[in-house]
Amino acid sequence: MGFSLIIAEFYHNHPLSHQLRFLQMMTPQPTQTSQTVDAAKPDAPLLSPNPSTTPQPSDENSLSPHYRAIQTFMKRKTHVGKKAEAGLQSDFAHFFVQPNLDAIQAMDIGGITNLRELFSNPDAPLTFEIGFGMGTSLVEMAKNEPTRNFVGIEVHEAGLGNCAFLAGELGLNNLKLISGDAIALMQQLPAAHIDTLQLYFPDPWQKKRHYKRRFVSADRMKVVERVLKKGGIFHAATDWEHYAHWMIEVMDSLTAFENVEGKNSEGIGNFLPRPDFRPLTKFEKRGLEEGRAIYDIMYRKV
Repeated sequence: MGFSLIIAEFYHNHPLSHQLRFLQMMTPQPTQTSQTVDAAKPDAPLLSPNPSTTPQPSDENSLSPHYRAIQTFMKRKTHVGKKAEAGLQSDFAHFFVQPNLDAIQAMDIGGITNLRELFSNPDAPLTFEIGFGMGTSLVEMAKNEPTRNFVGIEVHEAGLGNCAFLAGELGLNNLKLISGDAIALMQQLPAAHIDTLQLYFPDPWQKKRHYKRRFVSADRMKVVERVLKKGGIFHAATDWEHYAHWMIEVMDSLTAFENVEGKNSEGIGNFLPRPDFRPLTKFEKRGLEEGRAIYDIMYRKV
């Protein structure tokens, strides 16, 4: 029996699902190269380099265009309430570093290379908060410390608008807001630029294959190290125990930082007792209601 007759008999005697599977088997598949295998590995590094263009340690202000950044955030669609919608209008535009709503929505951080110049008192202490949520705690901190400048960066328009609206209600002049990727922004800021960096209740990325997205990693903390002044503070808080101990392990491994609370008898950095200056956040309240402990960590750049 010829091959064409065998094919005809197969199609006549088998259901459609078997026919489709047969077609897939007969179709040539693309060859998997070592590059595609490496790209699929769950434990890939923060940045995937082209080996021939690996940047030297002196290349601290920029990364090679051959690098592919792994984002620490996922921009989800969120409901924009009335306050947030109002906060994105022209009456509150002076709180935003970006010039218009299009740039905010596009998370365009082009040209933002100096945060101190955003304020009339550029020499004042500068706090940079990453992922401020709806902005209630950031606004409260800015209100409580009028002689300190605050810059918050967030990716969700609901939080950006709500924060601007709350700041406008209080008439704050020491707070600016940016829409965008914090790591990308810090890479274009001057060295020794920030006094305090705050990271309150970041996404814990609980699945093991997502650990590479956690903000606190050795690679990302080197970016933080560069922009912090000597003696500058990194302060983080989380309600996920695994992430809390992960943070301590990462920070203890970096010689550029020391734990403000010192180390225990086993040489492991201590957690910080909850500070009074950190306002209660929505995520912290939710964690407490669900029975989780709250962990604060604080490290100083040496």
